Amino acid sequence: MIHLVLGGARSGKSSFAESQVMQRVSDNKNKKGSRQLECLYFATAEALDTEMAARIVQHQSKRQKEAIDWCTIESPLALSAALKRNVQQSSLVLVDCLTLWLTNHLLQATDNWQVTKAEFLQTIAELPGEIILVSNEVGCGVVPMGEISRRFVDEAGWLHQDIAAIADRVTLVTAGLPLRLKG
Repeated sequence: MIHLVLGGARSGKSSFAESQVMQRVSDNKNKKGSRQLECLYFATAEALDTEMAARIVQHQSKRQKEAIDWCTIESPLALSAALKRNVQQSSLVLVDCLTLWLTNHLLQATDNWQVTKAEFLQTIAELPGEIILVSNEVGCGVVPMGEISRRFVDEAGWLHQDIAAIADRVTLVTAGLPLRLKG
């Protein structure tokens, strides 16, 4: 199952996605004979400045307070390979966030984003287990100035459309409120 969770900055999308994992873990514990789920958190952020480092610490400390034993895998670039290497049938996967992962790739001068994106789409379609993908919806504002900014908005929009086409569920979160778009 693929669940895409979209929202703007500070919309509550990460909290919503984490609550979906907690609900799934709780539901699974109540089923007789079910295997324990392995909760994998794929983090794509890099602490390239003090402000981002503080955001990462905030996310980590929030997860530590949850009743879930997360296995965190840092994947700022090689996300598809990390997913293939770590995900199993009993895995419940949370990837946060795809727009940071996209940014990491766009800033690599030698990177071929189209090949990377195609590999990622194939990977998530073939993964066992369940996967929740978190990403920033950036297409609701004005067209940004600057070539790299416009490319980022374009590529994020196309990535979201491609994922939504294969996803079982798509949820838009605004002001902490989820709106189911698909599934």
